[in-house]
Amino acid sequence: MKIINTALFDDLCERALASPRRRAHHLIHDSHGESVQRILIAMQPGTYVRPHRHRRPPKWELILVLKGIAAWIGFDEQGRVTGRTEAGADQDCTGLECPQGTWHSLICLRPDTLVFECKPGPFSPVQAEDFARWAPEEGALDAADCVRWMVRARVGERFRGSDGSRLGWT
Repeated sequence: MKIINTALFDDLCERALASPRRRAHHLIHDSHGESVQRILIAMQPGTYVRPHRHRRPPKWELILVLKGIAAWIGFDEQGRVTGRTEAGADQDCTGLECPQGTWHSLICLRPDTLVFECKPGPFSPVQAEDFARWAPEEGALDAADCVRWMVRARVGERFRGSDGSRLGWT
């Protein structure tokens, strides 16, 4: 039996705080080959989840926010925000399921946010062509600007910066 408790939550949040990426993962499944992938992710403000999609192979993603608040942001092919859903343990919305092939990101809105993610296995890393070209790569100079933008991004807006233009919001 696997126990998921506050001690695990606290440890994950501390690891995320100490991580340069501002997040930490804890696999619940035993192997990357399992047919259902289950993971706990602790997130701290400032973490950057580069907008991506799960197209090859196509996968849906279930996100439940167990602690804190996170915003799921959907995008179109050009990077315009098509949807924004804030979810949290003490919010009206506590989670969502992202359809396969949808451009999306997750942004942390409160310290020590903890999410449970579930998606079909086996594990397959996001392919290069399934990371949004219009979004900065992780570690790029304008990635932090993209995070700050996503914190407040609204439907219809688009981040600009990684496509060679100067940073700006429309």
